Amino acid sequence: MASIMQQQQGVSQGRRRAKKRKRSLSMEKFKERWRTLLTDIHWFRCFNVLLLLLLCFINSIRSATAGNTLRRVTGEEGGSVTLPCEFEARDDSRIVLNSQSKKIIDCQNGECKSENGRVFKKGSCDIIIKGLIFSNAGKYFLRVNNADGQREVEREYHLHIQDEISVKTGEQLKMDVLFINADKVEKNSSGEWTEVWTRGHGVSSDRLTVRDGNLTISNFTVSDTGTYRVLDSEGEIWITVTVTGSSSGLKGKLDTDDDKPDDTEERTVESWIIVPSVIGSLVLALISAVIWIYWCWCRNTEHVPVRQEEIELQSRTSRDDTGNL
Repeated sequence: MASIMQQQQGVSQGRRRAKKRKRSLSMEKFKERWRTLLTDIHWFRCFNVLLLLLLCFINSIRSATAGNTLRRVTGEEGGSVTLPCEFEARDDSRIVLNSQSKKIIDCQNGECKSENGRVFKKGSCDIIIKGLIFSNAGKYFLRVNNADGQREVEREYHLHIQDEISVKTGEQLKMDVLFINADKVEKNSSGEWTEVWTRGHGVSSDRLTVRDGNLTISNFTVSDTGTYRVLDSEGEIWITVTVTGSSSGLKGKLDTDDDKPDDTEERTVESWIIVPSVIGSLVLALISAVIWIYWCWCRNTEHVPVRQEEIELQSRTSRDDTGNL
């Protein structure tokens, strides 16, 4: 009788220990789930922060390249030049090109209003200026706004105009180069630049006269040949004219293929922004990918010991239950 009671007590104690171990196992599982959840939340936040930084970085690149970037464009007097927009404007976008003093062209919904018949819109938002004259040299500002009036793109162009003229000795040479922002005219005939006209001081020779924006050289001589350039008060060159002597008496452009410049020649200042920005984006994306892979690896290695402990604990519980029975 006593032995039966002892066996029953042993069975009851074994069951209590088994229940206690199961509760302990359940608690361990609960704690492990919380640790996993907290780890997931931590890494998820870190990944989201990195992703947000990447998006902000890309957005800053787009803002920089879509912002007020400077393009230097060169055209030849009498020819045409293209002011590249490099943006896909929508049909309802408003495209406006201004010079420093007036509106040049205004386009919206496929219709354009131009100050003259020499300015056209090409493609999405490129602007073409035909029949270039020296007074076209200067700064231009292109703005593209959406239908709500919000700015999408803003460009600044510096249009430089060049020409080459042949003049017969003894004739008169008139150059319409003194536009509103011209500050001085320099000449180079022997490797050195010398001033021939300065705003406020006049001309440097009795054979030079200035009237109605024209710089006129009377009784042209060989010493007048050379390259003339027009600069503004900041020292930027806007017009370049190469003058040569001619014995044929023909005055005008030298019509040779080698002297024709590319109408769309550009020297932009945005390449130093785009290349490092793209490289930076790729590096940041690579770092984010490495961190994500490392997180997945750490998560898997943290779960392995826990599973092993669960298996061992279940095995011990099963052996104890069998022994008590």
